[in-house]
Amino acid sequence: MSTQSQIDYNRIAKAIEYIQSNFKLQPSLEEVAEKIHLSPAHFQKIFTDWAGTSPKKFLQFISLEHAKNLLKEEKLSLFDAAYETGLSSTSRLHDLFVKIEGMSPAEYKNGGKSLVINYSFSESPFGGVIVASTEKGICHMAFENDQKTALGNLKAQFPNASFFERQDDLQRNALSIFDKDWNRLNTIKLHLKGTDFQLKVWESLLTIPMGKLSTYGNLAEKIGNSKASRAVGTAIGSNPVAFLIPCHRVIQSSGNMGGYRWGSERKQLMVGWEGAQVYS
Repeated sequence: MSTQSQIDYNRIAKAIEYIQSNFKLQPSLEEVAEKIHLSPAHFQKIFTDWAGTSPKKFLQFISLEHAKNLLKEEKLSLFDAAYETGLSSTSRLHDLFVKIEGMSPAEYKNGGKSLVINYSFSESPFGGVIVASTEKGICHMAFENDQKTALGNLKAQFPNASFFERQDDLQRNALSIFDKDWNRLNTIKLHLKGTDFQLKVWESLLTIPMGKLSTYGNLAEKIGNSKASRAVGTAIGSNPVAFLIPCHRVIQSSGNMGGYRWGSERKQLMVGWEGAQVYS
């Protein structure tokens, strides 16, 4: 059975989809609320509680024009300049608080036979998530629509590891990144299986500030290989840790959001949600 959080997320996703599909008609709050079977007052409340801003302003953060402006800023090196001079802790959230440690070959040898992995299911502003951890850090986090499938995907990565359904402090700390008050956020430790190139790409994703966007080509340049945009895209697509490694902030050079491992609609909502936290 869906939780209230999941129900609200689905309603918001449906509302945004309707508004985007009918933007030329400029649907009123009442019309949108009716489409998702809520009163206007209730819709306004759950949307504002979720996003921290109004539906109208939220749409600005996921518009093509807004995306193009962000990419233009990055191209003009304002990204690097702002980063060097110090952005707010909110903007720099991932780079400040998320630290990656690569697994040694021995740790994932023989299908992760030496690993003990705890996992649990939880809620987020973007739907249900499965999060898993070793003794050293988070090794997997994914949005899930079906818990059985989500667990199967996790076990496929480490087929010979020992799995226990329990939530530990590493997981609780990681999940706190979904809260809107990050003043007491502790360092989130990730313990990841990946090639040197993949780890380099995942680390570069952490430098894209919340509320900003980048492209595959720009990331390739950032890691010193401008011709590797396709390989960068492949590494981004294999990111094992949703949201904590913000691959949702990488879009097409045209400004279109592009695909996303956990659904393009979810990607749009994540980008808009983050924009609301930074700019509203």
